[in-house]
Amino acid sequence: MTRSFTSSLRRLWLNVHLWIGVGLLVVLVPLSVSGSILVWHDGIDQALHPERYAVSGTQAGLPASAYAATAQRAFGDRATLTQIRLPQEPGDPVVAAGRMTTPTPPGGRPRTLNAWIDPPTGELLASAETAKGFTMVMHRLHGSLLIPGIGRKVVGWLGWALFVSSATGLWLWWPRHGSFLRALHWRRGASELFNLHHMIGFWLCLPLAVLSLTGVYISFPQTARALFGVAPPQAAAPPRPGSADPRFAPPVSQPATGIDQAVALALAAHPNATPVSINVPQQGRKPVWRIDLKSPGADRPLTLRIEDRTGALQPAAGRGGEGPDPLSRWMRRIHDGTDTGIVWQLIITLTGVAPLILSVTGTIMWLRRRARRLAMTHA
Repeated sequence: MTRSFTSSLRRLWLNVHLWIGVGLLVVLVPLSVSGSILVWHDGIDQALHPERYAVSGTQAGLPASAYAATAQRAFGDRATLTQIRLPQEPGDPVVAAGRMTTPTPPGGRPRTLNAWIDPPTGELLASAETAKGFTMVMHRLHGSLLIPGIGRKVVGWLGWALFVSSATGLWLWWPRHGSFLRALHWRRGASELFNLHHMIGFWLCLPLAVLSLTGVYISFPQTARALFGVAPPQAAAPPRPGSADPRFAPPVSQPATGIDQAVALALAAHPNATPVSINVPQQGRKPVWRIDLKSPGADRPLTLRIEDRTGALQPAAGRGGEGPDPLSRWMRRIHDGTDTGIVWQLIITLTGVAPLILSVTGTIMWLRRRARRLAMTHA
């Protein structure tokens, strides 16, 4: 490439890099910082609400009906029990979720009330609507920027912008003269902001690109599956025109099969497994109990469906078009750091903070350069 073409290309990448960092500063910083916070959402939730985790022991030896009774007493007339999640780690409480009786807005999800229960005693620890809590607000901010409807797609396109910013930043960082190792030194320029920008940008551009692309995959699952040739999970039947979404159907008020009986039927099919969660049947043509069991050595729980009227075991089925196919599970683990170890979780945290530092330092550098040009033009 000629020198003039290289200079023109570098100017183009500099402008793209600049306008992504400066023009999208207001939305990219909350998106990235909320992602670094969510890596530690369990610890943050425990620090903000210690009463929810003040368990007296680790053994969940009571029948499921005892936890269901405690949860329903806590809910009262405000909600109806829909799910019980049993502890999987020492110190975890039993968590029961209930569908609130308040009207659901058209096209929206029902509001949920949670109850935290002591596993050994079945006593209520706390109850609250978690959607209003700090970590859930961070989840919605990171997943949709609190934009209803199209927020998820907006986040996906911002993921592409972050990836382009990472790629152009690496191009601009790459030394034009001198060795690669010398370029790793702190002193790349006379300005401390310049050196800080280049150093952080280089060491975190690759993790930022990985997190950006995994975020794009999560935001556009159908397109990403088609691109990678991944078969989507079995899709649930779409709702009939004018009918409610079956995923949000209210629970059956008086199931024919009791909760303890449903758990016993599931364990009879898999005696060595332990229950992970119990989902109450929803109203419909064939209400079913959905019970997740974790077998020793298994990577993820097995979902069993038990017909409420007959107690018959149904074959497993997918949860819809955006269900957790194997590649999607890996993308989510990489993106949010679940079960990936402390090293990658720290890298995600630093990478989430990096756009804030890079945007601020880059904006100051741009303003200083602009001021110098204006001064030269005036002179």
